[in-house]
Amino acid sequence: MALRILGLVVLALAPLAVQAQAPTGDATRGKALAYTCNGCHAIPNYKNVYPTYSVPKLHGQRPEYLVSALKAYKSGERSHGTMHSQASSLNEQDMADVAVYLAGPQVLTQSKNDVPATARPKATEVCLACHGTNGVGITADYPSIAGQHKDYIERALHDYQKGGRKNPVMAGMAATLTPADIEQLATYYSSQSPSLTTVPKKVSFLSSN
Repeated sequence: MALRILGLVVLALAPLAVQAQAPTGDATRGKALAYTCNGCHAIPNYKNVYPTYSVPKLHGQRPEYLVSALKAYKSGERSHGTMHSQASSLNEQDMADVAVYLAGPQVLTQSKNDVPATARPKATEVCLACHGTNGVGITADYPSIAGQHKDYIERALHDYQKGGRKNPVMAGMAATLTPADIEQLATYYSSQSPSLTTVPKKVSFLSSN
């Protein structure tokens, strides 16, 4: 299992070495572009209508990951009608600007593996290589899931299993999980801190340097 996980991680990281330099995001411009995003992501405990699950927390997520998620919605790699429509209206610079604004000035960056196996679900062994024991992505392109809504984590994992999300690395990981594993993982990672939060109505970047 360890070798399989390592192989999938290498597969995920390989394309990053050849990616062109992404545009630098402008949070001020992103704030103006993100007015429709705030209709869902700046409302605490807001729910996706159908199927019903919590809209994800984005504040504290790394901008690079948010850009990759927007690209996945735009391309259809992730299936969600509203998000596809929103992402399709954005070019690469727009995505970078929106992502920096939504992420905020203080993102989660310190991935740790300091929780002993006896203090966490066994299924977390599948997740450690990318998300640590504290739910923070090990690179900027991997999502942080610390404090994310439990039902959103569950929904995302089920989508990877069923093909609603087509990322081959996550599909391979999710395929090994039972319903009980998914419930335990979601409960564990949703309780980790420091945590992602709902995008605040007012975001200050004065302390971001």
